[in-house]
Amino acid sequence: MRRGAKRKASQKEAENHKESSKAANSSKATRTRTTKRVKASEPQSEPQYLEDPRNLEDLWKAAFPVGTEWDQLDSVYQFKWDFSNLEQAFEEGGKLYDLGKNKVYLFGCTEPQLVSVNGENKVVCIPVVVAVVSPFPPSDKIGINSVQREAEEIIPMKQMKMDWIPYIPLENRDSQVDRLKSQIFILGCTQRRAALKHMKIDRLKKFEYCLPYFYQPFKEDELEQSTEVPIMFPGEPKPVYCEFDWELDELKEFTDKLIEEEELSADQKDAFKEFVKEKVREQKKNNREAREARRKAIEEMSEEAKAAFENMRFYKFYPVQTPDTPDVSNVKAPFINRYYGKAHEVL
Repeated sequence: MRRGAKRKASQKEAENHKESSKAANSSKATRTRTTKRVKASEPQSEPQYLEDPRNLEDLWKAAFPVGTEWDQLDSVYQFKWDFSNLEQAFEEGGKLYDLGKNKVYLFGCTEPQLVSVNGENKVVCIPVVVAVVSPFPPSDKIGINSVQREAEEIIPMKQMKMDWIPYIPLENRDSQVDRLKSQIFILGCTQRRAALKHMKIDRLKKFEYCLPYFYQPFKEDELEQSTEVPIMFPGEPKPVYCEFDWELDELKEFTDKLIEEEELSADQKDAFKEFVKEKVREQKKNNREAREARRKAIEEMSEEAKAAFENMRFYKFYPVQTPDTPDVSNVKAPFINRYYGKAHEVL
């Protein structure tokens, strides 16, 4: 063998070994990459889609349920009430759509009714929303009355921390909206429930006796025509509660009957009769003043205001039937309260 041939052969063998090592490493890397590619990916959970809130979905809740006892408020929302009928009334073709110069003023209330809940009859506080269609607020006052109170009070609603508040639909709440141009107003209350425990009982009860007030000058009030007088005589050993009708009842016979039924002691007979006479005089005076005030209000009213009162409409909304709520279809009634009277339409 020539000199150097052995060295060349050795170099060639080393190069061949290096090429083999590269090929082996390349093959190993390829197998590794292939293994990584075929690795099964973890199954992804299907995305959950939440239903977008409707534009007026919280409208019925925004209207404060006037006159509801504070300890009953939570029970009003124990069911998922559906007021989609109220929402649809603002859509094209609805009762509250495109009202021209008119606006919609909403207030809430509750009606305790015996209804079927899961096959069992229970008393449930049913939420109701009343819509008043008018170019101006129907009233800035609240009536406070109850069987226990001697006299009715008509006071500014702001004394009870209530007022007509512009309602902003959900789609407009993130933008700059001119509240003065709002077409929907709700009767809201800013009284904090947390402060109730520091409130005097009489003040607390006033909230429960509140009724949205409305004065219709073109309709004679029932009280103006009434001849009945509520009597709360501070007798001993117990007070006397009754009603005296000055057209139908004769005072002597009325008093003797109370004594006979042991509701009034005989030695208080004369005092009771004088008490009733005084109450009758007061009621007759109130009736005269109410009629005079109504006549004067009509005389001083502009033609535009007269037209507004005559065309004012009241709509009463009950929740619609759903599988999750009691059926209230049999307890619907047009009566709103003693000031508003009956609704023009119940929905």
